[in-house]
Amino acid sequence: MNEAARAWARVRSNLRESAGARLFEQWLKPIELVETGDAESIRLTLPSAFMTNWVRNHYADRLLHEFRALLPEVRTVAIETAPALAAPEVIAPVAAPAAPTTPARASGERPVLDPRFTFDSFVVDASNKVAFNAARALAAPGPVRFSPLFLHSGTGQGKTHLMHAIAHEFLAAQPDARVMFMSAERFMFDFVAALRARDTFAFKARLRGCDLLLIDDLQFIAGKDSTQEEFFHTVNEIMAAGKRLVISADRCPQALDGIESRIVGRMAIGLVADIKAPSLELRRAILDRKLADLPDARVPREVLDMLAGRIRTNIRELEGALNRVVAYAQLTGDAIDLDFAISVLGDVLRGGQRRVTIDEIQKAVSAHFELKPIDLVSARRARAVARPRQIAMYLAKRLTTRSLPEIGRKFGGRDHSTVIHAVRRIEELRDSDNDIDGAVRALMHQLES
Repeated sequence: MNEAARAWARVRSNLRESAGARLFEQWLKPIELVETGDAESIRLTLPSAFMTNWVRNHYADRLLHEFRALLPEVRTVAIETAPALAAPEVIAPVAAPAAPTTPARASGERPVLDPRFTFDSFVVDASNKVAFNAARALAAPGPVRFSPLFLHSGTGQGKTHLMHAIAHEFLAAQPDARVMFMSAERFMFDFVAALRARDTFAFKARLRGCDLLLIDDLQFIAGKDSTQEEFFHTVNEIMAAGKRLVISADRCPQALDGIESRIVGRMAIGLVADIKAPSLELRRAILDRKLADLPDARVPREVLDMLAGRIRTNIRELEGALNRVVAYAQLTGDAIDLDFAISVLGDVLRGGQRRVTIDEIQKAVSAHFELKPIDLVSARRARAVARPRQIAMYLAKRLTTRSLPEIGRKFGGRDHSTVIHAVRRIEELRDSDNDIDGAVRALMHQLES
């Protein structure tokens, strides 16, 4: 057994202990180590693209850190789908520079970039348009219009996607450019390692020689005085040389507690662009884009609508939820419908959902259709009342965690089969009646706001 195999045995043991039996058995146990003969690279495979995406999203950084703790020479961990080993995709923090192979690349930096994160795959609307346009402008060849670009938003709203896209586009235009993309935490780890090795000169030269430097999650060096000192001088050198610098954080510069004021001042010199929480329309468009990358998946529209309606702030979590539903369907052989998706996602949906009540739904539907709330629970069967009642039941099923019998009781003691019929009928009408579909969308938007 070689060193990589021995390390993998230790890593698997650590993952089994920390992740728990159920998660480990389903997602992590199928991982296989592929022998590469390269001490700096670890290659892991999984049997399906869905499992690969899940492990990448949740365990890429953890796997890299686990391997580096045992084998310090490891620079990258590739996570691949077994049938496609010839075209590996890697998600990991930036690799250390490879030994130069030709004079033209003697000082070049080659970051490890996610091939999915490009400008073309970024879904744009009013919430992220400024950040998107700023990112494209900074990546464009020619004179630097502004630097640094400071991107900020909550977790999972697209900052890292835009940073990868900047690097992709910049390298496409200038293939020999020196580009480095790393987390602020990695900046700190590498700086501390350089201090211990008494080799800070090489560390400084590597970063300050970049044509494009991207640092993700600046908030993670808050309170780290020596790291901030080095970061400040690195920023100064990059800016003084007229090079491109991109920084991201979860807050605007002025709100970063524990970050030195002189660093905050440097960030404010460039362009500060925020990414707001995604709207319902954007979340739905993102799911459509994601589903297009899963050509074998059959996900009904009502499931996509439900995911977009309930998972509201974190795009990464939204995409992960879709991946999870599709993966479970593939593993179990079940067809995907609303009940299946809700049963698979469980706490994910409850955690992302504002607590909409059936009373709120009834009031909103009554106001929209100019009825009295009591009409929806009455025995009246006229279409002017029956259709809004069905819409209200449909929304109660979509936006609350109440069971079918509970929903029926809230609508005048109706049977659960009546609720099922209402839900199915509104789903059908949304495909054929633009007025019904528009009313449902408007009510969902109102109730979730």
